[in-house]
Amino acid sequence: MTRRSDAPVRAILGPTNTGKTHLAIERMCAHSSGVIGFPLRLLAREVYERVVAIKGEKLVALLTGEERIVPPNARYVLCTAESMPVRTGRDDRPKEGPFPEQFAFVAIDEAQLGIDPERGHVFTDRMLRARGREETLILGSDTLKPIVRELLPEAEIVSRPRFSTLRYAGNVKLSRLPPRSAVVAFSAEQVYALAEMLRRFRGGAAVVMGALSPATRNAQVAMFQRGEVDYLVATDAIGMGLNMDVSHVAFAGLEKFDGRRDRRLSIAEMAQIAGRAGRHQRDGTFGTLGFGERESTSFSDEEITAIEEHRFRRLDFVYWRNPELDFTDVRALIASLERKSDDPIIRPAPEAMDLSVLKLIAEDPAIAAKKGLAARRLWNVCGLPDFRKVGPMHHARMVRRLFTYIGEGGHIPHEWFAAEVTRLDNVSGDIEALADRLAGIRSWAYIAHRADWLADPAKWAERTREVEARLSDALHERLTQRFVDRRTAVLVRDIGARGSSALPVTVAADGEVSVGPEPIGHLSGFDFRVDPNARLADKRLLLAAAERRLGEELDRRAKSLIEAPDDTFQLHVEDNGMLAVAWHGNVLARLAPGRSLLEPALRTSRALDQLSAQRRAELRARLEAWVDAQVDRHVRALKKLAAAATDRSSSPGVRALAAMLTDAGGVLPRRALVGAIAALEQQDRQTLHKLGIRLGPLDVFVHALLKPSSQQWRAALVAVRTNASMPKLPQPGAAALGSDADARGASLAYRRIGPQWLRIDLADRLASHAHKVRSAGGEEPVDQELATSVGLEPAALAKLMEEVGFTRAGEAWRWRGRRPPKTDRRTTQSHAFAELAKLKR
Repeated sequence: MTRRSDAPVRAILGPTNTGKTHLAIERMCAHSSGVIGFPLRLLAREVYERVVAIKGEKLVALLTGEERIVPPNARYVLCTAESMPVRTGRDDRPKEGPFPEQFAFVAIDEAQLGIDPERGHVFTDRMLRARGREETLILGSDTLKPIVRELLPEAEIVSRPRFSTLRYAGNVKLSRLPPRSAVVAFSAEQVYALAEMLRRFRGGAAVVMGALSPATRNAQVAMFQRGEVDYLVATDAIGMGLNMDVSHVAFAGLEKFDGRRDRRLSIAEMAQIAGRAGRHQRDGTFGTLGFGERESTSFSDEEITAIEEHRFRRLDFVYWRNPELDFTDVRALIASLERKSDDPIIRPAPEAMDLSVLKLIAEDPAIAAKKGLAARRLWNVCGLPDFRKVGPMHHARMVRRLFTYIGEGGHIPHEWFAAEVTRLDNVSGDIEALADRLAGIRSWAYIAHRADWLADPAKWAERTREVEARLSDALHERLTQRFVDRRTAVLVRDIGARGSSALPVTVAADGEVSVGPEPIGHLSGFDFRVDPNARLADKRLLLAAAERRLGEELDRRAKSLIEAPDDTFQLHVEDNGMLAVAWHGNVLARLAPGRSLLEPALRTSRALDQLSAQRRAELRARLEAWVDAQVDRHVRALKKLAAAATDRSSSPGVRALAAMLTDAGGVLPRRALVGAIAALEQQDRQTLHKLGIRLGPLDVFVHALLKPSSQQWRAALVAVRTNASMPKLPQPGAAALGSDADARGASLAYRRIGPQWLRIDLADRLASHAHKVRSAGGEEPVDQELATSVGLEPAALAKLMEEVGFTRAGEAWRWRGRRPPKTDRRTTQSHAFAELAKLKR
């Protein structure tokens, strides 16, 4: 899609319901080929089906990150803006279909999204560079007009008026919501709570969310369009052009979480959503739902006037990222991505996920040295969206693994791909598990649609599509069922109940929650439980009154915990043996495998979901700081080892031994490190001594980590790292343990000696004493006083001396040297003496 000065470029600007998208479809179908880029996968799918009805499915293609339908003779392409088949710095993949080098017609929809911090640079790039051979349309809001005039002076600007009138209808209670209404919410929980309430009061509601599969979403919309239900509950995704027969749009709130903070919607966003009401020549209305006296659910007079008259603040800049990339090497690539424009109207885009991941991976010198095609492929893999919302650090691990397979032109192993998809193909579990699997399968669906990443992409694309549809349907069913069965906090907090506002709610010191004189439940930590003895007829009314006011109490508790000292929290072992951070026995967050042994991850408990996003993030940060402080306090020696393992000023031998000890939790048998120890220089041994590492005759360990508190945290970290339960630890100060001791707990600081476990430092003292006596020519290598004081049995002592290198000869000990295990001798087959030994046996 090269740019041509003689091909007309027109900017079709105006509010919603002006027929911009309809015009683009008509113009594209009048050309021999064409492509339209949309802001949403669902919108691209909707227009794809409309164009298929006009041109036939053999001529129409659909391209999104997770769905690709490309017939052999396709000439018309409907796609998301990111998936537009325009040659970009990331696009090194083979040609995906019979698309021409340049389409006759090109359109970019909702171009005003160039102001979006996350995706704005994509829309700006398409607006500046995507051109049709015969015609180009830029569709968007009137607010884009100054940008078009500045950046595209040759473009013809066409303003289109709205076909129908949009009027404010005020605040309407849910029970009085008019038919053919769409209720817009800003979280999955709110969407399903509202849908369930409408099902009970008004016969049902269709649900539209970006998390649903296309098949599920289409079935829901069709149900609404056919009139089987008169209400639709959706996220703000419907504001981006999804066309439905809606007469009234009701806002369940005017605030949303934008990925960084909770904020009030801008007037342009309000208008975009409200504009879904009224289609063609039929007028529409908009308003809010009556949930109470909250200020955030009321439009201001200024906002109402601006929406009704379509008057919004014009854009004075858009985000941009340099499309001319330098693949000389990865560092040059990063520099070219961060290059700034000289034009003040084009601002540098905030660092997107793909660039953040690239920078993290490029910290590896071997990766940073990649050049040419390898660097291009690396950038290609960095474009994998973070569907799981795990952040750059964790997302980079998956991206790096993918690059190890395809970096040199290879393919992702189908065994790994199949195993991951099969693991996700499971519709059991709670809402959190299903949502996590759905996010995971979206990643694999994206990968499956990269023709050069898999040996058989068509097969896996179909497989991931099937799994995504099943998970979406199961998530829909499970959410509805959960909100009905549990009478959840979301239902009563967000929906409210009539007549409950006059009832006072109190929280006693012991956590008992009362509405008026009647106790209705108990607040334990952040978890509210309804009193099972409450009358069924009154339960929902009382619960609604309590939950609407518990927000202040929960916020107060969270704030006090954020400011609380470290001794407020405890490392808690749950009934299933899993580890958590608790407050007075109430679980706040569970420990999960993290980046390394010393950096476990935290998963906040479901009870904290009732807090605001900001307060929940602050409390999570406080809990993470507490875990870091405890690790530093109790296993500081292990942290020093981890630092030494990555310290480039240390020798390779020191780094290798420190890394192995760190991974093992600070203790390893000397036999496992014979090669590493043999390679150490004298200076290396001095360095290890300064780190507190004891190179004992039997074990290599850090003495400071044998303390009881250190043992507890080492056991906890190892258990979390391996997804295992917390082992049973020995009593503090115990020198020797019986054979019935928990092996996992004992192995952290004790050595198995025949029928007993002996503390590693004591075993080291006995072994060292024996070596000293032998070196001095003595006759009694056993420190009998120490052996007796620690309670070492004769059989255990004999086993210990055998491992040291001594054997019993009557009443005396005779040195025979340390021997390799019998299994080693029997498996050695590389010399004649081994064969003679076999014949002898």
